[in-house]
Amino acid sequence: MRYDLVIFDNDGVLVDSEPISNTLLAGYLTELGHPTSYEESLRDYMGAAMHRVHDVVLERTGQRLPEDFDDVFHARVFAAFERELEPVDGVVEVLEKLTADGVPYCVASSGSHERIRVGHRKTGLDKWFGDERIFSSQDVGRGKPAPDLFLYAAERMGVPPEKCLVVEDSPLGVQAAVAAGMDVYGFTAMTPAERLDRADELFVDMRELPRLLG
Repeated sequence: MRYDLVIFDNDGVLVDSEPISNTLLAGYLTELGHPTSYEESLRDYMGAAMHRVHDVVLERTGQRLPEDFDDVFHARVFAAFERELEPVDGVVEVLEKLTADGVPYCVASSGSHERIRVGHRKTGLDKWFGDERIFSSQDVGRGKPAPDLFLYAAERMGVPPEKCLVVEDSPLGVQAAVAAGMDVYGFTAMTPAERLDRADELFVDMRELPRLLG
């Protein structure tokens, strides 16, 4: 295999959380007087850290979101996760294959450590991701599309960027991986392929990934 580390995004790549979280985000922003559709939430915020939501709303409206916005939103998301969240179809088979082949992997997510762990506990992916494999935008100064998070994950895992592969489903994540000097495969199960056109490869079924990895 030509990579020494596979770095997974979390939301939409490991756990099927994007429909849940973007439905709730659009609804909450609309409640607060910032009308937002589900499609607009996916377009503007998918793959981003929470600070982007605050930044975009402030830039567009001149208004700041409430101080408790993140806490209220995450409480709604975590409750929905407990009811509905599932792993991305086929991802367990991918993790089994990487483990059997001795290929190191980790997760680097715009979400908080708490969000990652809540999702992994609900879906059973905590079996595959100990603390040493989990990296969050909380760990660095800037989230995606900045390269900081992916570079931090690679450094902590002891692998140079050029030997890393990132698996992403958002344009912001692909942009971050490219900026980090890493190869990136775009997962198009939810995202139109043309929005991930900077990726080195595109695939729509997670079970395709081991074959692409060689």
